[in-house]
Order: sequence, then C-alpha cells, then structure tokens
Amino acid sequence: MTNLIRTNFQAHPFHLVSPSPWPILTSASLLTITMSGVLTMHVFTFAQEFLCQAFFLVISSMSFWFRDVTGEATYLGNHTSAVQRGLNMGIGLFIVSEALFFLAIFWAYFHSGLAPAVEAGTQWPPSGIDSVNPFELPLLNTVILLSSGFVVTYAHHSLIKGYRRGALHALVFTVILALIFTALQALEYTVSSFTFSDSTYGSCFYFGTGFHGLHVMIGTAFIAVGLWRYLAYHFTEHHHLGLESSILYWHFVDIVWLILFISMYYWGS
Repeated sequence: MTNLIRTNFQAHPFHLVSPSPWPILTSASLLTITMSGVLTMHVFTFAQEFLCQAFFLVISSMSFWFRDVTGEATYLGNHTSAVQRGLNMGIGLFIVSEALFFLAIFWAYFHSGLAPAVEAGTQWPPSGIDSVNPFELPLLNTVILLSSGFVVTYAHHSLIKGYRRGALHALVFTVILALIFTALQALEYTVSSFTFSDSTYGSCFYFGTGFHGLHVMIGTAFIAVGLWRYLAYHFTEHHHLGLESSILYWHFVDIVWLILFISMYYWGS
C-alpha cells in the first residue's frame, strides 16, 4: 500500500513529461521542409512533392503534440501554478529569441541603407527600384493589425471578467482581421515592382516582411486554437495559459510590424 501511494503521488508541483514521439517527428519534418525547399528552388525532380508531404507531416505531428499538451493541461491537471510559471518563462524567452531574429534583419537593412554601396547607386532605395508607397496597402495593413491587437486585448479582459460572449466575438473578429492582413500582404507582393533578387534592398525587404507574414500566420493559428479551446470550455477566468500566450505573441507581432512600417516602408521609401 505504501509503494502504491508513492507511485501515484509526487512530492513536488512540477510536471514530469512522459516520453513522446512528436518532438523528434516534428524536428525531422522541419529538416525535410528545409531540404526539399532548397531542392525545389534548384528545380530538382519530385522536390515539390516532398515539400508538400513535409508540410503535411509538420502539421500532423504538431497537431498531435498540441493535443497531448491540451490533454495534460485540461483533463489531467498537470499544469499547476509552478508549471504555468515555467511555461510563461518559456514563452517569454521564445519571444526574446524572435526579437533578436528580427533585430538581425533590421541590422542588415540599416547597415546597407545608412551607407549605400556604389553598386546600389549610393542611394537608398537603390537606383532603378520603385519602392512601395507606405500610405497605400501598408498603412491599411497597419490599421488592421493594430485593430486586431486592440480586439484581442478586449477578448482577454472579457475572459477574465467572465463575459464569454464578448470574448468569443472578439476572438473571431481577431482571426478575421488576421486573415485580411495576410491576404493584403499577398496582394502587395503581387503588385510590387521589385523582387527578392533586386539588390540588398529587395532581399532585406522581402526577408523582413515575409518572415513577419509567416509569424502572422503562426499567430493566427495560435489564436484560432485558443478560440476552439474556449468554445470547448477548456479555459477559466484564472487558468487560460494557452490563450494568454497567443495574445502575448500577437502583441509581439504588432510591435514588429510597427517597426517594419516605420523603417522599411516609410523611411526606406
């Protein structure tokens, strides 16, 4: 009886994660995406087919992984207050690493823009490049993304106060605004007069805005999962770490876009 009690109960509030196949499968799928993506750029045979399969594997493995984490948090009660503090710290450090990633992009952009090379015509944007007008689609996208930030904050406060209908409507509206932003960003790329290979300006512009667009899509999925979990009554006023993390990530996306708009669209034009 004593051994049984020691087996079923632990003397600490931390969650000892069970062995899982999803992290290694996700890592292998991401490596496959990288390799097949490079092969696709060099027009290798069947490279596109491998790339599509790799995307499917990433989505599948991460979906199963998130399913397990959701079960641990919602049904098994493994996410104690101590575990939540650790997860909050992990999300914070992840966002810091993302901020340093974008810092490298801005560093490269300003390094080239503040002292343009002779090959760029000693001017920024380089001669021959017609930059995007910041007061057209970029300004509209700025309004849309900032509005989504305000709306998702309203959803968070509504959840804390127990106003379920307001939180649900705000989360749905946030996802819709995020999808509109992504569609307008894709439209902007189709009408731009320069490409990724047009000097350092084109490389930095598309690298920065493209990766921000990728983060918007990830954040949209993040909030959409939170919306689905809220519909399934997984969250309470005091325990909604998954949704809170997605909202924090979305605010980071907003801040990065503001810097992108000011530096690459306005100053860079």
